[in-house]
Amino acid sequence: MDEETTVTVNDIPEGATIVDVREDDEWEAGHIEGAYHVPLGELPARLDDLPLDDDMYVICRTGGRSNRAVAWLNQNGFDAFNVQGGMGSWNLDNGKPIVSETGEEPWVK
Repeated sequence: MDEETTVTVNDIPEGATIVDVREDDEWEAGHIEGAYHVPLGELPARLDDLPLDDDMYVICRTGGRSNRAVAWLNQNGFDAFNVQGGMGSWNLDNGKPIVSETGEEPWVK
């Protein structure tokens, strides 16, 4: 991972744009409230869904998919940062809140 484009969960500014590139079932189980959901495979087709002028912090389960997304986004004119450790770091390691789409207790899938 490129150190210049990798940040820890605690480096993300309050109110930052967060993009979750996990699959639908992972998102539904538990995600960051207010995050954009754009699965990695849909990213090229959904660029118009993302704010071009904002720094964005890209997250997946552990950091691999988000690292690929950040490389691609930055090559296409965005200012993107990979969230080191992904949702595991966000919720499991740092206890930051998540919500689910199912009405059940949210969890990192």
